[in-house]
Amino acid sequence: MRASIRMKKGMSLLAWAILAGCVFLLVTLPVSSDAQLMASVVIIGSIILMRTQADGAWRMIALAFGTAIVMRYVYWRTTSTLPPMSQPENFVPGLMVYLAEMYSVAMLALSLFVVATPLRPRRAPPIEDADCPTVDVFIPTYNEDPHLLVNTIAAAQAMDYPEGRFAIWLLDDGGTEQKRHSNRILEALAAERRSEQLREMCASFGINYLTRARNEHAKAGNLNNGLAHSKGELVAVFDADHAPARDFLKETVGFFREDPKLFLVQTPHFFLNPDPLERNLETFETMPSENEMFYGVIQRGLDKWDASFFCGSAAVLRREALAENGGFNGVSITEDCETAIELHGRGWRSTYVDKPLIAGLQPGTFASFIGQRSRWAQGMMQILMLRMPLFKRGLSIPQRLCYMSSTLFWLFPFPRTIFLIAPLFYLFFGLEIFTASAGEFLAYTLSYMIANMIMQNYLYGEFRWPWISELYEYVQSVHLLPAVLSVMRRPLKPTFKVTAKDESVSASRLSELAWPFFLIFGILLLGMAATGWRIYAEPTKVDLTLVVGGWNLLNLIIAGCALGVIAEKGQRRAATRRVKVSRRAELGVGGAWYPATVEDVSVNGARIRAVGAPPLLLTEGATAELRFTTHAGREGALPVAVRSTQPGEGGTALVGCRYMPVAPEHHRLVADLLFANSRQWSEFQEARRGNPGLVRGTLRFLGLAGYQTVRGLVYGARRLRSEPADDAALQRKGA
Repeated sequence: MRASIRMKKGMSLLAWAILAGCVFLLVTLPVSSDAQLMASVVIIGSIILMRTQADGAWRMIALAFGTAIVMRYVYWRTTSTLPPMSQPENFVPGLMVYLAEMYSVAMLALSLFVVATPLRPRRAPPIEDADCPTVDVFIPTYNEDPHLLVNTIAAAQAMDYPEGRFAIWLLDDGGTEQKRHSNRILEALAAERRSEQLREMCASFGINYLTRARNEHAKAGNLNNGLAHSKGELVAVFDADHAPARDFLKETVGFFREDPKLFLVQTPHFFLNPDPLERNLETFETMPSENEMFYGVIQRGLDKWDASFFCGSAAVLRREALAENGGFNGVSITEDCETAIELHGRGWRSTYVDKPLIAGLQPGTFASFIGQRSRWAQGMMQILMLRMPLFKRGLSIPQRLCYMSSTLFWLFPFPRTIFLIAPLFYLFFGLEIFTASAGEFLAYTLSYMIANMIMQNYLYGEFRWPWISELYEYVQSVHLLPAVLSVMRRPLKPTFKVTAKDESVSASRLSELAWPFFLIFGILLLGMAATGWRIYAEPTKVDLTLVVGGWNLLNLIIAGCALGVIAEKGQRRAATRRVKVSRRAELGVGGAWYPATVEDVSVNGARIRAVGAPPLLLTEGATAELRFTTHAGREGALPVAVRSTQPGEGGTALVGCRYMPVAPEHHRLVADLLFANSRQWSEFQEARRGNPGLVRGTLRFLGLAGYQTVRGLVYGARRLRSEPADDAALQRKGA
């Protein structure tokens, strides 16, 4: 039997060796540029035809064809295009561009490994109430406003789970003894007031308030303090602004009963508000959010290799595993991924549930967005340098590759910057850093670029539209590059900083981080002028100049679209996006009750369609009550203040109202309206998904970039004149 197994393994290895040899021969086969171009056209055409059969074997064949073009390009790029070393002025920048391209190819290879065949979404195993493990729910907080915390607490209390089987802990790192006894009197008084306020709030809700002596090891230390004072079998972690749905625990804890070596069940982060790019570009309602590519595809791919990792919130962890690890790790400032890699190295397993079960808030300003991404980038670089996933003891080879993919991704500011400035070496200084003719460029480089985009579309088409990744990477790279360089020089220097979430931009304005983007745009514009001059002055090099000028033009389009990103639109509050619902209710006016339907809700208020004449007579500021049955089957009445009233169809009244909660029960009713039903979040995500394809997606991006370039330049001009930007006026002018 063993001999037979060894023979089968030997035959398998031999088959792979023969196949690898054949691939190598095909990749290295010398052919003319015309033959290469024809082969590339045929292969790309075949991939496009297979796009209609994107699942199963056809998907893998199409990805294999695309990989062949990529490998052919890498071989040609390595052997035929580098400038000679005898010309250091050309060789050094040429080598930089080459290394940036090889990084992109390596990341593509890792992406193919991770997400070529991601797991299908898991279904929660059923679990009886008697078998439900005890759960401690941790809500760590540092400086978040109490009105954010109260929503999360109320939603957590409403989770569908047996009474007495879970306890909620507010872990307050803003009211520690260290802060309350600070020598800075204003800081000490603020910490004292905050501590008293949160203690009273926790007492009114009947949950546990916990702080500690000193602010050590940031969020990881705060969570470890919670572990030391609690004893549940499992620990659920929610950020201060992450309110869970009613079915959160029922959708997650059952996995722990099935697998005794499971340490983590992670769920996606869904956001009620757009990030600054989505808000300023007005794409939140029509295009998938940036994080959906990670949570919708990448985490499922990681899960296939048992490498889905802790994302800091919206997760459940096993206390036994954390105890074996000594708690949450705090060497890096991304304690979540660091803890996961340590526990995976100890032989514990993880599971990813692809269903949004929490709703949170994203940073409200571009500066806060960059601050958040800088922390992520620096933390992942710390893990790469201090934990070295490729050589991490206890990890399987697939897990090592998965963690390398997750950490190496954050090096993107380097190649993105190189790709930005590379065309300028030739346009400004005449340096030839890429030795190839226009025909070779078409046969190899353009074919590689198209194949790469098609493969990315295969992998992420419904979750990331063409050119959006390039835009996100560009706007981050400008400020993330120094942050990543800083952590490379001093890996232990970065400190954890809480990302502000409940911010708002009261008036349209330019971001305080805007000036580098205008400088880069101006330099790229000069590059286009240099392109025109070179076409006129060097007619024998027109083909090369057009290729490099086209590259610079692509950079200019992305840089122009980024001007719209840093031209921040005014908003009232960060959390006012309204969620469409359909809930039967009654509106109480003057002691009488009228049939009504709640049509949409937000964190602050709701729109109600009521039947009857009296609701039409309500004036702004009038008080009323909204009575409805919660998802738990209990009836409650929520006091509201009328904001607006207008007649609707069939004699109804459309009443816009603001919640006026004065007791914990009122906050629970607000949470039930907005957070209890997780299905509404899935439906919202599904409604804005859909693959536009490369052609339509590119045309859509060009249109977006054109408008946002003009909008950003108008904001910049008004900033120079010290005038407030006005989007409405800009739209009236047809910009």
